[in-house]
Amino acid sequence: MTDAEWAEVRSAMPVPAWLLKQGGRPEAYCHREMLDAVRYLVDNGVKWMALPVDFPHWRAVYDFFRRWRTCDYVRELHERLRRTARERSGRNTEPS
Repeated sequence: MTDAEWAEVRSAMPVPAWLLKQGGRPEAYCHREMLDAVRYLVDNGVKWMALPVDFPHWRAVYDFFRRWRTCDYVRELHERLRRTARERSGRNTEPS
């Protein structure tokens, strides 16, 4: 993910509960690394256990993705990015 892409995604990401003082503990890995790993998996169609060593351990990436999917953060992030892209192109934020 390029720095420009990360800046766009980072501004649209949901804020972790521990940053809002709602409990929990800080994540062990950077969200950018985790999203890069998930994008790699989706793009290349590899199995979780075949994730290259350049990324965090496959189990940590899987747990991150599973937690995001369970809390519906994946859809929320997609919706936020879609709205931003539509605003930038001068269109209504919601499709007709």
